[in-house]
Amino acid sequence: DSAKAESLEAIGEAIAENGKVIVTGCMGVEEGLIREVHPAVLAVTGPQQYEQVVRAVHEAAPPSREHDPYVDLVPPQGIKLTPRHYAYLKISEGCNHRCSFCIIPSMRGDLVSRPIGDVMGEAERLVNAGVKELLVISQDTSAYGVDVKFRSGFWNGRPIKTRFTQLAEALTDLGAWVRLHYVYPYPHVDEVIPLMAEGRLLPYLDIPFQHASPRILRAMKRPAFEDRTLTRIHQWREACPDLTLRSTFIVGFPGETEEDFQYLLDWMSEAQLDRVGCFQYSPVEGARANELPDHVPDEVKQERWERFMEHQQAISTARLAQKVGREIDVLIDEIDEDGPIGRSSADAPEIDGNVFISTERNLQPGDKIRARVTDSDEYDLYAEDLNA
Repeated sequence: DSAKAESLEAIGEAIAENGKVIVTGCMGVEEGLIREVHPAVLAVTGPQQYEQVVRAVHEAAPPSREHDPYVDLVPPQGIKLTPRHYAYLKISEGCNHRCSFCIIPSMRGDLVSRPIGDVMGEAERLVNAGVKELLVISQDTSAYGVDVKFRSGFWNGRPIKTRFTQLAEALTDLGAWVRLHYVYPYPHVDEVIPLMAEGRLLPYLDIPFQHASPRILRAMKRPAFEDRTLTRIHQWREACPDLTLRSTFIVGFPGETEEDFQYLLDWMSEAQLDRVGCFQYSPVEGARANELPDHVPDEVKQERWERFMEHQQAISTARLAQKVGREIDVLIDEIDEDGPIGRSSADAPEIDGNVFISTERNLQPGDKIRARVTDSDEYDLYAEDLNA
């Protein structure tokens, strides 16, 4: 319910922003609810209904004469919904995991990897169109290619295996920032750490841990190797000291005891993650977790969420304070009345922190600058432009 409410709020914000909104994806199955709350939406489609989405786009904004929608669904430059300087690059659909709290496999099916030539072709077109940062996404990014047995594909006449590590390396050749999201910590993830240490790949991993208690992870139907994961985190940071680790967690999962929750807090203290999101467990229609016993009362969920956020805030504050005095690269996202606002390699758009820049230059969104960090707080950095 909380996820639906958040989605409905986002739809309302989008309508207020430009008045023309098409809703697609998992939330699209709730068409009646969406139209009841937001009757102004132009169209509602479900997951993977690409033709319906593009048809709705063409109806709302007819294509130019240079592009025939009956020959190509999407114009050569693609349809981009993000600012000009960054773009999301989806590499697969569906998921082979069967987490008890999730219904994505029932809606999107098992993992289906996009051909690596198609992915690289899209990435190259985006970079040629001015994109400075590619955010690689899927339901399970590090499983890319497992469904096709990692078969070889071709890009610009060059053979490349349909595999997470080979894709990551190929993307670094395009010259843009490459940020990896939703990376399950399979053993082969270790292979991308050297690319990060060499400065070719952004030193950033978004890993959905969800919890740390072995008992709760088993109830979630998640891999339960929290002790081994800590060892690997330490090894990754030894190999790449600038590595930023982001994750999301669920508190108040059915059956979670105070002991389980304290185990999670202790694990967080040891892991020292840089960026963290946390959600209170909320039943999702159709999820197997709904049938689990010992649901946690709402007031206990709220109390644990507050304790978790306070705990992680202290970790974040301390880790950001260590960056004061350092020089960093910053990609400018926007300009407000107080000056430029950007992000470092440690910050994904919309979900992580910002870098507030002091400068005399007339910077623009998409500019990349070198800056020195002068201050920090719980989630953000403050820096001075070194070329001001």
